Amino acid sequence: MAITRDQCRAARALLDWTQDQMAERSAVSKKTLADFEAGRRVPYDRTLTDIRRAFEEAGIQFIPENGGGAGLRFKDRKADA
Repeated sequence: MAITRDQCRAARALLDWTQDQMAERSAVSKKTLADFEAGRRVPYDRTLTDIRRAFEEAGIQFIPENGGGAGLRFKDRKADA
């Protein structure tokens, strides 16, 4: 499942991460992130994978389109205990 620009912005907001912090954690340039979130470009699949991996490592779970729209949430922390 590809990550959308709305999911990217929402995940950063949940984690209270700046674009600079996200760039560091994902090894994706801040310009690429800013352009993606602003809808100016869609990054390569590999770049989207790097962005998603960084969010998932921080505890974000992506929810696929299921009739109500794609979304995200924090992982069930009980499963990690």
